[in-house]
Amino acid sequence: MAGHGTDEHPHGADRLCEAGDRVYSGAVRRGRVPRADAEAVPCLVELGLLHPDPDDMGRLVPTPPLEVMTRLLRSVDDEVSASQARVGTAIAAVERYAGLGGGPVQPPAESTAIRVLDGLQRIRAAMDEATEACTTEVLAVQPGGIRREDELREGLHRALEMCRRGVRMRDLYTHVARHGQGLHSYMELMGDAAEARTLDEVVERLIVFDRAVAFIPANADRTMALEIRHPALVEYLVTVFERLWRLAIPLTSPLPSTGIEGITHRERSIAALLAEGHQDAVIAERLGISVRTCRAHIARLSETLGAASRTQLGVRIAQAGLEGPSRSGPGDDTLPVNSPAPGPARPPAPLPESPTGR
Repeated sequence: MAGHGTDEHPHGADRLCEAGDRVYSGAVRRGRVPRADAEAVPCLVELGLLHPDPDDMGRLVPTPPLEVMTRLLRSVDDEVSASQARVGTAIAAVERYAGLGGGPVQPPAESTAIRVLDGLQRIRAAMDEATEACTTEVLAVQPGGIRREDELREGLHRALEMCRRGVRMRDLYTHVARHGQGLHSYMELMGDAAEARTLDEVVERLIVFDRAVAFIPANADRTMALEIRHPALVEYLVTVFERLWRLAIPLTSPLPSTGIEGITHRERSIAALLAEGHQDAVIAERLGISVRTCRAHIARLSETLGAASRTQLGVRIAQAGLEGPSRSGPGDDTLPVNSPAPGPARPPAPLPESPTGR
């Protein structure tokens, strides 16, 4: 929090160290500073006074002084019975910084369209705040494979609290998540307040609260996130979710048959991605499975289709009609597994790596 210090930096935002005062003051005057200027005073980032510039990750922008005041007052209010005097100190410190900008007072960060959250602590704090403020709906896309039970338990109390407030939740997972008993138990506890559906593959992690604020990862290891409040961007992300939702299959419903004996739904998905020329590791990541499991499926697919090589597997996939969306229902003209395709088949995309992983 902005009003509290840490073990490494015992001061708070209302009484910065000399170096921190100098860097933050310069940031308010100029609008942003290079990251290198703040390396000697990590307290500014830890206290939330500086954060990454969405347009240039090599620079830091200052949190508006008015927002700093808001955070300080919120923190002080929690401790008002023990430290009434800190209110005046906080206001005086913020007014001094606000006067450095020389322009109109900026609105608080709550109205900022895009905010970069640097570090898991700031991400969790922003998510907790959005969770507490949520009143109607949460939309979530959860990529990856089987959900760990400890991960599900960690968020269960927050989810149940939202349920008690009448909030409804819809979650999208990959088909692989169906194989984890933890997810089924979690959904049973949530009852009618939550619904889950699955797809072969989903987009990166996305959480939207009340169609007003969305969170997405800002880097590969998810140690940075974007908090998005721009109405047009949030609406776009909601549209993406809704279109995926309509294509997804309810968790309580079985996956459709592939129409080809001996080939599972997952193997059909792998075949389609192989036909596009993707590496085994990419296929595994997109479907939420391990590379080893992916290669085992490819080996079984090769055996079922009677393919002796990677190139032949590509031909067999095309002949069996596995390179595109599933075809099922009345009038299904899917070819038998070992039947040649009528007429000349288009050359398949090269399939990298061996079916067995050797």
